[in-house]
Amino acid sequence: MIQCQQIRKNYGELEVLKGIDLSIGKGEVVSIVGASGAGKTTLLQILGTLDKPTSGYAAIDGTDLNTLTGKELSRFRNNKVGFVFQFHQLLPEFSALENAMLPALIKGDSKQEAEAKARELLAFLSLNHRLEHKPSELSGGEKQRVAVARALINQPAVVFADEPSGNLDSHSQEELQKLFFDLREAFQQTFVIVTHDYHLARMCDRMIEMKDGVVYNT
Repeated sequence: MIQCQQIRKNYGELEVLKGIDLSIGKGEVVSIVGASGAGKTTLLQILGTLDKPTSGYAAIDGTDLNTLTGKELSRFRNNKVGFVFQFHQLLPEFSALENAMLPALIKGDSKQEAEAKARELLAFLSLNHRLEHKPSELSGGEKQRVAVARALINQPAVVFADEPSGNLDSHSQEELQKLFFDLREAFQQTFVIVTHDYHLARMCDRMIEMKDGVVYNT
């Protein structure tokens, strides 16, 4: 599902990624761990098409990311990639249902189609009683589950999660950890999770360790 060959990333004179080789299979739940500054988030942003490598090859589901530009890249990201961030990034003026619908509307689904998909996902995530609530009215765990629904609505090939449990209490962390594996069983997506939470990391099918811009264990 994901292939990387000699991915390097420089910011001026600073080399953040130093030749990453990586392969992640379809349906895997993989964690990426390492100290702050190891290059985890930079790698996640490149794989998620939010940034480009200085050199090297990265592909998702057989598509070379380096060949995509402009609208092609935006379309690929919307169709193939889902994101879950530490601080959920929900729009405060929209309800849970409206937040979850957004990627489907951007993709071009009708409002009726987008709403039906969002309702189904939010029900799966046990949020069918919170559809009309705005983010300020939701708990931390509920906000994160809305963010997960938003990430899944276009049935992406890969879901990238950047410190998804970092802003949650211990109970919500455990719920989110279980949720990723329930989602894999239900929807067969590939999950790549950057985390400092070694409990979550060790639950994954595979734990990838990074240090100083290099992968030490795949």
